[in-house]
Amino acid sequence: MNPGPPPRRVVIADDHVPTRADVRRAVEADPRFQVSAEAADAAGAIQACLRDRPDICVLDVKMPGSGVAAAWEISARLPDTRIVMLTVSAEDADLFGAIRAGAVGYLLKTMDFTRLPDALDGVMSGEAAVTPALVGRLLNRMRGREPRRRSPVSPGPAERLTSREWEVLELLAQQRTTNQIARSLVISPSATRVHIAAIVRKLDVADRAAAVELFRSRSQP
Repeated sequence: MNPGPPPRRVVIADDHVPTRADVRRAVEADPRFQVSAEAADAAGAIQACLRDRPDICVLDVKMPGSGVAAAWEISARLPDTRIVMLTVSAEDADLFGAIRAGAVGYLLKTMDFTRLPDALDGVMSGEAAVTPALVGRLLNRMRGREPRRRSPVSPGPAERLTSREWEVLELLAQQRTTNQIARSLVISPSATRVHIAAIVRKLDVADRAAAVELFRSRSQP
């Protein structure tokens, strides 16, 4: 008799011990999953994921060290690990920051945890897991970004920008400062300056203001 596939391994990271326990009970109540490790902060989550290489990592946004920062690191080093944020925060900055960091799910802790295994199973099948109340915000943001993504340039230097450089350029166009961009993207100010310098060089313009002017001129519908 075929025993079936092994359970999916899950790492849970949350600094609130009772919540971790509730999530663990919900996940392990379903034979499709097993919890391989728990962590209480971003550093612990990263360490556990690098050690266990789980199928899914469930991260709290507001835990020490930042769940979004952990998501950036885990998604970069373990691209096959699906990241799902489980949080009390419905703030746009956290939602969009998590998606940019590589999360494929963003669920609020107000959900019925008994539904969490089905959400995780959907993630493993290639679906997104987002609390319904937040879906409209994602769609609105995508609609707002689509023309700039699709029609900023015909063949030319801007096509060589990386996805992170596009994000920095878009924030520059919103008149954000270096420090504000760094906080928004959860990177250091020095890394932000490196990205800005690369944008200026690749667009062959004099400075960041000229880069923004070029971006805006080519982003018109």
